Amino acid sequence: MRFSSLFAVALLAGTSVGHAAPSEYALDPSHTSVVFVINHLGFSNVYGRFNEVAGTLRFDPQALGSSSVTATIKTGSLDTNHAKREEHLKSADFFNAAVFPDMTFTSTAIEKTGERTGKVTGTLTLLGVAKPVVLDVTFNQAGISPISKKETAGFSARGSLKRSDFGMKTFLPAIADRVDFIIETEAVK
Repeated sequence: MRFSSLFAVALLAGTSVGHAAPSEYALDPSHTSVVFVINHLGFSNVYGRFNEVAGTLRFDPQALGSSSVTATIKTGSLDTNHAKREEHLKSADFFNAAVFPDMTFTSTAIEKTGERTGKVTGTLTLLGVAKPVVLDVTFNQAGISPISKKETAGFSARGSLKRSDFGMKTFLPAIADRVDFIIETEAVK
């Protein structure tokens, strides 16, 4: 059985593939994207992204409950393709990047929902407020990257949050409370 098949089965089913301890993978910043979308005044949906993301995936194929993911996003790396809007979003009205330069996510549970899907529950800390967030995750594949020649695993995740839960209330309800986000990542062992 190929490593990618073993990894997928073990990650999402929690079965044994003969490893005794968690393996650690680092999120590859050049292949990790954190994108958000929010409704603006009912006229459009505005997209943005964070350009600086770091994190680790610890994976134990014998015990899915021992697996975990942590990530840190630099709020000052916010990019919406509009400098004046970015300046305002980084201000105390929104992300307050000068006071809260990091947004963090730490998983607390992983649940299998399908052959290649799962839910990752964790704590998101934003603006000094920690709240639970659930990510719907799809395992894409794992194996030796033909470019780096390193063991690599790829995942796609989707989720949403209410920004007011974290104290971000500027321009509510004109600018939506709900923020949807998309995460695409490759993690390298």
